[in-house]
Amino acid sequence: MDTHANPGAGAAQLESLAGKYMTFRVGGEEYGLEILKVRELIGLLEITRVPHAPQGVKGVVNLRGKVIPVVDLREHLGIDGASASARPVIIVVQLQTPNGPITTGVLVDQVLEVRNIASAQIEPPPSFGRGDEATRFILGIAKNDKRVVLLLDIDLILSSTNLSLAA
Repeated sequence: MDTHANPGAGAAQLESLAGKYMTFRVGGEEYGLEILKVRELIGLLEITRVPHAPQGVKGVVNLRGKVIPVVDLREHLGIDGASASARPVIIVVQLQTPNGPITTGVLVDQVLEVRNIASAQIEPPPSFGRGDEATRFILGIAKNDKRVVLLLDIDLILSSTNLSLAA
């Protein structure tokens, strides 16, 4: 999103980001996913590794008879270190693609809460140069008190793992 080229378009895009978000932690930082994309939360199940899986894909789990891929958000976002949480959680998301719905698990350190975030609380991601590669997965940054929540574009994150090609 380039809000610097057309500030009016940026304001409209930020307005469209207002709504409810599932917030969670990965590596000590707080992130948010649009609640409408979240299907359920599950405790950590046994993850079966799949040879030659795309980068960031931890493996697959059997969720009530359906095998779904699990993306390790820590690895995918390039966050160093092991999980600080003894109880990681899988957020099951469902995305609509041209090939039909895709159900995927997203492994996070800790789920926090569902928050209603107003457009006045959201700013565009900062530009770090380099073609904004550093912020391409961030829809916006929500600020509340002294905390910030990075609002993630889960569609882009999962499409970059080539999961959207599955049907």
